[in-house]
Amino acid sequence: MLGRWLTGGVVGVTLLALAYSVVFGSGGFISQQQGGTLETFQVVFIILMFVVTIASLVLLYRAREARWRGVFATLTGAGLVILGWQDGVFRRTNEWYASHYYIGISAALLMIFSLAIVQDIYKDRSNRWRMVHVVLNCVALLLFAGQAMTGTRDLLEIPLSWQKPYIFSCDFVNKTCPQPAPPPASQLPQASTAT
Repeated sequence: MLGRWLTGGVVGVTLLALAYSVVFGSGGFISQQQGGTLETFQVVFIILMFVVTIASLVLLYRAREARWRGVFATLTGAGLVILGWQDGVFRRTNEWYASHYYIGISAALLMIFSLAIVQDIYKDRSNRWRMVHVVLNCVALLLFAGQAMTGTRDLLEIPLSWQKPYIFSCDFVNKTCPQPAPPPASQLPQASTAT
């Protein structure tokens, strides 16, 4: 029972993080709208992908037959991967092995697979599925530890909305940034004129 809740929590948090990134992330819907490049079809498609992914997860919880559990697990996993490849999601693809996104998606996919095989564990007398489940959970534990480390790093690396104009005007190859503009005269401290 606890594993089922953990799976729902992991997939739910992943969907929540993806939704936030797709809407508010750099290159997400808000940025596209401000740049005039937001496409209605893409917005509708992403909303439908979220609905289908959530519905597939709910149906995975209810499915009893192995083939339907496989179908709904595949649809849920595919939904996470498709949503993760949208603009706005910070992926760090050049360092995929230390990427918060890739580690998180891997953990979520392992949780989905574990949920899909949980009924087979109780039916299998040879304990083969139980061993697979234990190994997957050990790998997932390592991935969760990686999530903790990479999440902090990425939160410190992604600029806040008010920092973006200055940060993105920097030349990262030459490691230079433009000098900030001086504050307006109204914000400068007034010199005392005591005699």
